Amino acid sequence: RATRRPYKLDVRLPSVEQLAIGKAYCGACERRGVRGSVAIPLTKDFRGDIRAGSPRLPRAAAADSTKRARKYGVRVFKMPLQIRRSCLVFLRENLLTLLTIIGVVSGTLLGWGLRASGHEWTRREVMYFQYPGELFLRMLKCLIVPLLVSSIVSAIGSLDLSLSGKVGLRAIIYYMTTTVCAVMLGIALVTTIKPGKDPEAYSQPNATKVVTKDTLTSDTLLDLIRNVFPENIAQATLASYRTRLVYDENDSKAVKDHLETYKIEGDYQNGTNVLGLVCFSIILGITLGKMGDKSRPLQDFFHTLSEAMMIITGWVIWLSPLGVFFLVTAKIMEIDSFAELVGRLGLYFMTVLLGLFLHGFGTLSVLFILATKKLPCRYIAKMGQVMATAFGTASSSATMPITIGCCDDMGLDPRITRFVIPIGATINMDGTALYEAVAAIFIAQLRKVEMSFGKIVAVSVTATAASIGAAGIPQAGLVTMVMVLDTVNLPAEDVSIILAVDWLLDRFRTTINVVCDALGAIIVTSLSQGDIEKSRAVQQNDRELAPAHELTELEKGDL
Repeated sequence: RATRRPYKLDVRLPSVEQLAIGKAYCGACERRGVRGSVAIPLTKDFRGDIRAGSPRLPRAAAADSTKRARKYGVRVFKMPLQIRRSCLVFLRENLLTLLTIIGVVSGTLLGWGLRASGHEWTRREVMYFQYPGELFLRMLKCLIVPLLVSSIVSAIGSLDLSLSGKVGLRAIIYYMTTTVCAVMLGIALVTTIKPGKDPEAYSQPNATKVVTKDTLTSDTLLDLIRNVFPENIAQATLASYRTRLVYDENDSKAVKDHLETYKIEGDYQNGTNVLGLVCFSIILGITLGKMGDKSRPLQDFFHTLSEAMMIITGWVIWLSPLGVFFLVTAKIMEIDSFAELVGRLGLYFMTVLLGLFLHGFGTLSVLFILATKKLPCRYIAKMGQVMATAFGTASSSATMPITIGCCDDMGLDPRITRFVIPIGATINMDGTALYEAVAAIFIAQLRKVEMSFGKIVAVSVTATAASIGAAGIPQAGLVTMVMVLDTVNLPAEDVSIILAVDWLLDRFRTTINVVCDALGAIIVTSLSQGDIEKSRAVQQNDRELAPAHELTELEKGDL
């Protein structure tokens, strides 16, 4: 409030500088004979606001008000208080995201700086740099199993059975659609650009990096189904089943280099059987939902466990800037040859990157607009923390807790996100599917293998199945890549051709995977909104029609 004459002027400008402008405005009004009280809402242009406050105030009076403000020795600022407060709120809400992005950029710069120093870094020195990031990655992976099981069980158990079936069907249709689109896009790009048209520019596979093949494509597909139904649920948290073909010299039926004649054995390899855990959690959640009030104690247990895991995740992710910083630095220090990265494999590298970019910001955006009638830009802008963590860790499973937290911050129904996100982190590998399709045809071009329409279709189907079977761990795509190469009769040793750039492409395709998971949760929530409202209406009617003692029990159950 500024007073200069017997009349008063109310101006909603709390700062001293803006108060001086109000005093100057009083003088201008005095000359025009304006009296009374004026309230002015502010924008960026204070002088425009003052002119808008009184239609009888001419431009000359507004200009004179600025002179009077300078008379008081006041500097006029153009940024209003509302915008300054908005900036502070933005920084406070997105501080972790900005710090994580700074960690990625700083780690990249430090890694290249250490490489340019001329010192030859040993593996042990690189391990020391990577150690803090490794601890951060282990913390995230420690949360995967309890969060995955508790989230799916609590989400399905709290949903109506018909609603949970619709949500699951929509999620699977969305993920399968995006995976097929990714494979088709990758095949279209690699057959058009033809990055392997100059075989002389590529060296022969390095014998020290050969990936041996000890299984058939059919065995891999059968193992995928076997792992959906684990023998022991406790063992599924530690290992997954894998068929292995062993050559026995004493076996008269075995023929060297003919895997079909080898002895079939099975063993368990380290790594969580995520498919088995997801299947078990879905069945358990459906069972609890069918049991009704009898399952309330167990539902409360899983719900509380899910919330506890999310709280721990909130603590752990504050270490993501440092963890990502050291992980990226160590990875860049491990690069064997930068010339090989941007030189001989440059065209292949750019083909995969172009495919990932077009799929992430083209195909997914179109599907998002068609499903929700909204633009995805606003939602993608809120995924900075998720994308930065996915790029640094190269693991969609390790990023899953952060993805769930990001969806919760967007205001999505937690029952939907805790059901859709774990399934997406398991079966949705769009980036991996695109990468494997491009890599298989790229190697076929190098080997001058003619790709007929039938072979291209076979690559599409195999890449889609392989992406589902790929675990959400770093560089798991290399294992399933052997299966895709077998489809076009290429040797497993050719995988070593693309190893030089796989570590970096792995980070980009993981980023696309988690973005697709988050957008899928938004799409499924939007499509299921009507069903959710109907379910709530039914529950409300049950409350109104229920007797007093039953209503008391319902309220206790909600608490």
